Amino acid sequence: RKIKAEKAAELMCLFPFVVKAFEMEIIPAERIVAQIGGTLILTCNTTGCASPSFSWRTQMDSPLGGKVSNHRTYSTLTMNPVSIVNSHSYLCTVICDEREKKEKSVKVELYSFPSDPIIEISSSLVAGEPATVICKIPDVYPSDHLEVLLKKDEHVLHEKDFLEDDSTNTETKIVTYTFHPMAEDAGKEITCVARLPVAGMDFEPKERTSSKKLNAYFGPQNTVITASPGNSPMEGDSLNLTCVTQSNPPAQIVWSKYLAEESIQHLIKSNVLSIPHVHFNDSGLYICEVINLVTNKTEKATVDIIIQGAPVITKLSIEPSTTVQEGENVSIQCSAESNPPPKIILRRKFDNADMRPYSVRSILLPSVMFQNGGDYECVAENKFGNSKSEITLNVKYGPKNTMITVIPSAALKEGETVTMKCTSSGNPAPVISWKKTKATGESETISKNATITIQNLKSQDLGLYECEAYNQFGKEEKAVKLYVQGLLEEPDQMMIPLIIAFSSVAAVAVPAVAILIYVSRQAKVNGSYSLVKALRLKV
Repeated sequence: RKIKAEKAAELMCLFPFVVKAFEMEIIPAERIVAQIGGTLILTCNTTGCASPSFSWRTQMDSPLGGKVSNHRTYSTLTMNPVSIVNSHSYLCTVICDEREKKEKSVKVELYSFPSDPIIEISSSLVAGEPATVICKIPDVYPSDHLEVLLKKDEHVLHEKDFLEDDSTNTETKIVTYTFHPMAEDAGKEITCVARLPVAGMDFEPKERTSSKKLNAYFGPQNTVITASPGNSPMEGDSLNLTCVTQSNPPAQIVWSKYLAEESIQHLIKSNVLSIPHVHFNDSGLYICEVINLVTNKTEKATVDIIIQGAPVITKLSIEPSTTVQEGENVSIQCSAESNPPPKIILRRKFDNADMRPYSVRSILLPSVMFQNGGDYECVAENKFGNSKSEITLNVKYGPKNTMITVIPSAALKEGETVTMKCTSSGNPAPVISWKKTKATGESETISKNATITIQNLKSQDLGLYECEAYNQFGKEEKAVKLYVQGLLEEPDQMMIPLIIAFSSVAAVAVPAVAILIYVSRQAKVNGSYSLVKALRLKV
């Protein structure tokens, strides 16, 4: 270990470390010019010290007016925003490793010249009458260096300085001047020039200007309206109404339109009223009102616009609804607009497309019937063309005209196929179901189809069949009784149903066929397929 220590000492003698001296600086250095309202950051920086200790103060021990932030080798003093209290010399003190102390200071000088002058000229500027010009220079500091000039074009009207001003903070300085404008001054410019020359302070700009034109106010007068393409455009065309007037300053233009009962509809504030696609309800008297807000005078002009064109159907309706129940009172109305006024016909459209006039503008259907349902058409026409529109009346009603058809309608034989079809009308379409009366006298549902087919006919298939048609508005029933009649002993004796074989004696078979055909016809009329009834009628 002793040998190693000796070698280390030898190396240190051969290669000594370079140690920097303790130094400090303030950035920015020396004199600082800052604008009130801006941001200023002072940085106190050190070198050659591993653990410096920083402190900030003003030479007058006034409040710092900023925020201190210390870092390892530097410290910052941030003033945001810069205010009048920051007009000081700032001193940064650094102590290195609690042994060595250094200090430096920097002076902060302030100014404020943030915006251009504001010019105000009296609202009523009439040639030959006195007018007052006011020039405001906002938030100036130091104001005792401020110089102001008022000029009309290049001619100086007035000069003012503020050398005796003792303001200690930012202030808005005002220069007022009264002069007599002449007619030839119209269009000339009043200019306010503000300068803030502070010796030794480097900032820009040191001069700011603002200008305003002089005007001789008059009007409005000679107001007229032009309509393009004209006062009577076709429906669907574009229409531009332009209002022209003479006024200084330019007049405010307001468009309006006369409505019924002498009321007025206000439209837009513009010299041009544009309607891309005119409609018949755009017809009317349009008013252009021009207002000079300076002279406080008003003038009006009017134009009458008439929109022409083929009819447009504006309403085709069914009351109380397009879907009604049979028995309700129904009203169908049609209206249209056009210029010239249209001829209107409201009529019913039949399935064969044949059209017949029904009424002029309305159809009244007291206690409506299902036959009244269907399509209705409104036709409006004038010399420029016609327009058509359709609407459908949907009448809801319960089942009607329920009918049963039996196939075959001739004599029935055992083993044959019999088809019975039940039809009925209604809205909505009726639901069909079939029932059969059992030997006990009770009925049972045998099908929910409109058509039933009995294959391989047997004696137990004979009897009473009932068809029921129903929807939410009612129901209707029809029945058919299937009999096959064989031997007849006495007219009043109970008939014994049996299946007649095709091989029966002709003398018996032929009358049976005739009887069954007759019964078939009776079934279509009466809804009953009864051989007993047929035989009794013939005896």
